[in-house]
Amino acid sequence: MNNLKDLWNYRMMIGSLVKKELIARYKGSVLGFLWTFINPLFQLIIYTVLFSVIMRSGIDNYAMFLFVGLVPWLFCATSLTTGSMSVVMSAGLVQKIYFPRMVLPIVSVTANFVNMLLSFVIVFIALIATGVGIAPVAAMLPVVMIIEYFFVLGLVLIFSGLAVYFRDLEHILGIVTMAWMYLTPILYTVDMVPPALQTFMKYNPMTGVILSYRNVLYYQTMPEFDMLLLTVVYAAIFMVVGYFVFQRLQRKFAEEL
Repeated sequence: MNNLKDLWNYRMMIGSLVKKELIARYKGSVLGFLWTFINPLFQLIIYTVLFSVIMRSGIDNYAMFLFVGLVPWLFCATSLTTGSMSVVMSAGLVQKIYFPRMVLPIVSVTANFVNMLLSFVIVFIALIATGVGIAPVAAMLPVVMIIEYFFVLGLVLIFSGLAVYFRDLEHILGIVTMAWMYLTPILYTVDMVPPALQTFMKYNPMTGVILSYRNVLYYQTMPEFDMLLLTVVYAAIFMVVGYFVFQRLQRKFAEEL
């Protein structure tokens, strides 16, 4: 409880560092923060041309089908690769002043989460422009986002602590996230997977996340309760494990860095 109180007492620091990271991300560029909107917009244009004109799929409005799953996936993948190195990249800060070290992975994940929220502005505009629209069930979207946030944060807490002792983890995670993407129904539907593998895919933590986003935004139905519940369980488990693993590993951060 004392550790949680420390985090609360440093909430202003977390907010300040998140703002600093978002500004630094596009510092020196001509368009600056507009790249937050331009990147997903160009991705949507490319997918629309590629899968609607060149490589036609059997899925209606495939560009939007892909887009509503890809944006939350990019949040997860980017958070893992950047968040895992959040402590290592802040070695000077860790060695010089006291603050709860857990602030660093929280800042990294939160900055990427804010970036995803801004990207969803383009998603909403695209949903309206392509005729899919936004249904009342979209009110469930914040719930799905919060569940994904805590799931990703739990993973980042684990990996950011381990990366201090095992620097190759950054490169390993790059390979793992690439493989994980293709094992998650982002580019395809679950029905396209052989029946023998569908049960295995169900236990992929990101399957429930992606399907929930897609149900709410693309199919405009409520998320499947069993998949959403399983995702909540994953988020709770990884948050608890991540918290205690990070707390245990942080004791020798200053020495290792």
